[in-house]
Amino acid sequence: MDYKSKISNSISWVFGGIFSAIGVVNVFWGNDPEFGVFIFLISLIYYRPTTILLKRFIGYSIPRFIKIGLGIFILWASLGVGELFDKIDLMVQSF
Repeated sequence: MDYKSKISNSISWVFGGIFSAIGVVNVFWGNDPEFGVFIFLISLIYYRPTTILLKRFIGYSIPRFIKIGLGIFILWASLGVGELFDKIDLMVQSF
């Protein structure tokens, strides 16, 4: 693995982790757990093992521009419409 792909892989793992966390917060502390499951499932495309499985089984991997677009959608949906900060406050209060 070269230097450029290591950085790309690291960035993908970071965004996958962030988006997975957003999905989990929406599942357990939101008023719409289906939305949280949807966000969590979308976040799986950012992980390298999922990319490898998609490439192996269907012969196609998701292009980077689609991942960027989905990332923007997740942020918009969770920060703007999904009121993520209010849900994080609920999560902190429950601990």
